[in-house]
Order: sequence, then structure tokens, then C-alpha cells
Amino acid sequence: MPPTAPALDTVVYVANAGDGTIGSYRLDRSADQLIPLATTEAADNVMPLAVSPDRQYLYAAVRSDPLRVLSYRIEASSGELTPLGSGALYGSMAYIATDRAGRYLLAASYGGDLVSVSPIDANGVAGDATQTLGTGSRAHAIQTTPDNHHVLATNLGDDQLAQFYFADGALAPNEPAVAETATGSGPRHFVFSPNGRFVYVLGEFDATVTTFALDADSGTLSRVGVCQGLPEGHGLAPGMPREEIPDGDDTPRIWAADLHVTPDGRYLYLSERTGSTLSTLRANPDSGELHFVGTRPTVTQPRGFGIDPVGRYLVAAGELSDHLSLYRIEAASGKLSHVNDVATGRKTNWVEIVSFEQP
Repeated sequence: MPPTAPALDTVVYVANAGDGTIGSYRLDRSADQLIPLATTEAADNVMPLAVSPDRQYLYAAVRSDPLRVLSYRIEASSGELTPLGSGALYGSMAYIATDRAGRYLLAASYGGDLVSVSPIDANGVAGDATQTLGTGSRAHAIQTTPDNHHVLATNLGDDQLAQFYFADGALAPNEPAVAETATGSGPRHFVFSPNGRFVYVLGEFDATVTTFALDADSGTLSRVGVCQGLPEGHGLAPGMPREEIPDGDDTPRIWAADLHVTPDGRYLYLSERTGSTLSTLRANPDSGELHFVGTRPTVTQPRGFGIDPVGRYLVAAGELSDHLSLYRIEAASGKLSHVNDVATGRKTNWVEIVSFEQP
């Protein structure tokens, strides 16, 4: 009898903006390896990605004309992506996410200073955006709260998070309408603690992580504390929007990018692109307090990374790297141990990890 293929448990999807493709890889836990599966045609400048809550669909925003979101069915038996359709987006979207029920796609546009909502039909296809709402300067990330009744969105240019009511697929400003971060931090990506009590916000320009307590009833935030995400003596100047850096100014500046938390809520990781590093923070799930643990080199210009749903592995992608790097997360310490590299496409910028048998 011919040998049987290993069971397909976990698949890693990455957006290759330079190739206009989405790469897929099987995460082989027994061998600590990423194994290439397929390359799916998408469109020029494809980024970012999002996965539906039921893990049946993947969505990819296209940041070249025509601006749109592509919908794919995830084939659980093979990890293959089957194209289903597309819907119009009225801005170049830096971030997309589904709501907690998988009925709507939320998007944030950095260049357009706006957020939008698109309906997702019964076949998993995200249609044309039905609401486009102006928000603060340089919107960068957007997500619903765990109860799906409110929405938060970062405004990197205003050092704030916009707070919205969310009902029947529509956004409306909450009261108060914003929560503020420190001046000059540049809030970029954020994650909810697994217990839903806290929101951790990454500052692009200072590599700090700000902890906010989330009031579940009102959907509003109150600041708890701030933790440094880089070691003392890191040698980088404070960051600023790339489009505002004067010609000829090659000062090495902080340029933090992505943030994720382990499923047990005990560790956070952030990426910084100028130094091409990953930092580890230890979290107290009960208080939201964070402590810097350490940093390590990684792929070149790490714009995106992901943690598998079991919390054992981290996959990092670099926009100027020709490979992905796979790290094992040591449960007792949060330490990242490099175990594998695998070739990827050009300008890889986003990572989504889908486990078909989640704990």
C-alpha cells in the first residue's frame, strides 16, 4: 500500500504583495517544519488577510485598483483556497477582520482615514461595502469586542482608538467616541486578552504596548499601563509616519508593526521592522500588567506574524525576506526557539494560521 499523507491539522496562509499571491503551508508539528502546499493567485498588492470564525473562509484585501476584497473557501481536507467572489472596498485597507458571527467584514484605511463594513452572504462571500465612515487620522486596525456589540479602531495619526456601537451591521460613534494613547505613540495593531478583560495596543513609533481595561457593557476603554517593547539602549530614534520623513534622512527609527498574544494570555509578542526583531512580553492575565522579557533577531522587516491556536508556534514573515521563519514557543518561559525556515514570495506581509482541530 502507498504511504498515507500526514493528517492536515494546521495550515499557514501568507499574503505575498509583490507576487500578488497567497501562499499556503502545512505546519508539521511532529517535525517542527512548515511544508509548502500551494500558491494561489490573488492580485497585485494583496494585503491584509482575515479568516472567518468558523475557519471555512479566508478574505484578502487588494490594495491596487480596483480596490476590493477577495473571498475564498478553505478546503479542510487539503487547505486549498477556492475563489468565491469579490466585493468593492472604497479605500486602500490596511486591516480587515470579520465580526464575531462571521456576517460582516470590517476594514480600516490608513490612507483614506476611514473604516467600512461589508456584508458577508450565506455562501461566505464578502460583498460591496455598505457603510464607509470617516474616522480619525490614519486608521490602521479594526475589530469587534468579544461580545460583538462594539467596535474599536486605531487612529495612528491622532494617538487614539475610535470607539463605536455596532448593531445590525452598522457603526455609530460610542460615548466617548475615542480613547487616547500617549502622544507620539502611533497606535497601530491591537489584540484582546483571551479573557476579554483587556486590550493591548502596539505603538508603531515607540514600540510600547498600552494596556486598556475594557468595560464590556459600554464597549469603552480605560488606560491601565504602558510597557516598553524594546530593550534599553536599542539605539533607535522615535518613529514617525514614513511619508513625513524628509528626503535624505536615514535616521534609524522605531517602526513597530504587529502584535499577538498566546491563547493562555501569558505572553505577548511584537515585531519591529527597522531592527528586524521580535520582542517577548510577559502578561498577567488577571491584571493586564506587562513586563518586557527580551528580544531576538528575525526575518528582515517583519511586518506580520501569527501564533497558532494551540500556542506552541509562531510564524514570522518579512517584507524584505525570502523566507518565513518558524519558532517554537517554550511554554514555561515564552522563549522563542527557531526551528525552521521555508521559502516564500515577494513582500510577504501578513500571516493567518488555521487549525481544523482547535483545542
